[in-house]
Amino acid sequence: MPLVPVTESSNSMKSTALKFDQNCRRCPRLVAFVDEVQAKYPDYYAAPVPPFGDDVPALLVVGLAPGMHGATATGRPFTGDGSGAMLYETLYKYGFSSAPESLSKDDGLQLFNCTITNAVKCLPPENKPVVAEVKACSAYLLGELLALNSGSVVVALGAIAHSAVLRAMGVKLAAYKFSHGGEHELPGGVTMIDSYHCSRYNTQTKRLTESMFQAIFARVKEKIAS
Repeated sequence: MPLVPVTESSNSMKSTALKFDQNCRRCPRLVAFVDEVQAKYPDYYAAPVPPFGDDVPALLVVGLAPGMHGATATGRPFTGDGSGAMLYETLYKYGFSSAPESLSKDDGLQLFNCTITNAVKCLPPENKPVVAEVKACSAYLLGELLALNSGSVVVALGAIAHSAVLRAMGVKLAAYKFSHGGEHELPGGVTMIDSYHCSRYNTQTKRLTESMFQAIFARVKEKIAS
């Protein structure tokens, strides 16, 4: 069953959804910044980072944006820097990943019934996209959301990812307040579960602990199995 029931509104959503485009240059500020990174680090991937995982997953993990020395370098979300350490370890623990560590795009790691993506596909300066850039990427995120079946779960890593999912779906942000562990029923029978972002800052300051993060994915497993 598709994420959104077939109505005139859903047909309109489908018409605005886009498939990932590695050559996208919609956002001048992001394009200029990524080009600067490419000039400084010629061996880096330095382009919009594609989602990684299954085409039709039961779990879609939505992060904020690629990191400079992580996904922008490697071309895989949450790979190459500390932000992905807790994520991949937890995905492995709950059966969504073939390995507990993502080292490079070519390390052979596989995801099972899971896809990882970002609200914004390009590296933003200071890891802070502006709202216009989140909106510009919304059509790509919508395409990923529309691929989900009823009963699937979206994990939003942080408030920006949370808001990006809601914007992509065309629902009112005020009706869905972000909170760690918060659950929200989206159109079409899909649940969004919020989590603090697994950034190194959040894990080192203990704003997000290992047990807190694992509880999110334990709940994901329950929802998918029900």
